[in-house]
Amino acid sequence: MKARVYVMLKNGVLDPQGEAVRHALGTLGFDGVEGVRQGKVIELDLADGTSEATVTDMCEKLLANTVIESYRVELS
Repeated sequence: MKARVYVMLKNGVLDPQGEAVRHALGTLGFDGVEGVRQGKVIELDLADGTSEATVTDMCEKLLANTVIESYRVELS
């Protein structure tokens, strides 16, 4: 089984990496970009039978800083 965890900064948290990407895009001539949020994707290969609750526990304890980040889990 595989899990993808999408981690993003929460709204209202400053995103200096996203701002750097937005600025770089403008420098390259892509003027229509008004905002960029930087995130990460974590792919996990899991043993069969691993529950979504276990993956959520992984996120809460290590994979995301839940004070400033939100996450979404997709299992396949």
